[in-house]
Amino acid sequence: MKERTLDWDAPELACAMEDGASAVGLLAQLYRKELDRETIDSLRAMRFPAHTGNDDSDKGALALVTYLSGTGARAEEELAADFTRVFLGSGLDSFSAAYPVESVHTGRKRLVMQGARDEVLAIYRSFGLERLEGLKEGEDHIAYELAFLQFIMERTAKACREGREAEVRQLLETQRNFLDDHLLNWVPRFTEQMRFFSKTEFYRGLSYLTVGYLNDCSALVDEALALVGSPVEGE
Repeated sequence: MKERTLDWDAPELACAMEDGASAVGLLAQLYRKELDRETIDSLRAMRFPAHTGNDDSDKGALALVTYLSGTGARAEEELAADFTRVFLGSGLDSFSAAYPVESVHTGRKRLVMQGARDEVLAIYRSFGLERLEGLKEGEDHIAYELAFLQFIMERTAKACREGREAEVRQLLETQRNFLDDHLLNWVPRFTEQMRFFSKTEFYRGLSYLTVGYLNDCSALVDEALALVGSPVEGE
């Protein structure tokens, strides 16, 4: 690879990627399973920014904070029931819940384990990744896809700090393609369905927060790609 001086602020981009990875990692955790008391207490202790400039993120954060501050010991039971209602439904058909699986939303028959699952599984394996521990669903479950985005953002941050510009560009392009081809291809519709099925402000808030965070990630990737630019001749 041809060496050249970086013409962009690598530490600043690394920090932005790390912040984005933390936000996406939190989303992945919240979609993985019902929230236990420890996780609920941790969320209550968190400080969400009030005015980010992203209406969806702000609306979602306000809903989460309002719900958590207004409930006590009953929160764990209420959220467990809502998790089942929103994401699992009755199990009688594919229209009784907002199923958090890409295949259901992009396939013609709303079935799991379809083409989207095979596509993302191939992408994960190309980076040496296997199944998330404790998750039984297909690899196109939203928790998997968010965890992969987190992983790539963390790798991008590391490459930034180590000055590997060509690798940064490649990882940013991976993020761009994964967001376009997968997460942004179905999550907006999925989160609309979340709001329809949810009975708590927590999961309604999470739906807005998810869209807001993903749009922020998308904007960050576009900005970073513009900064890094195209490969120079000889790279």
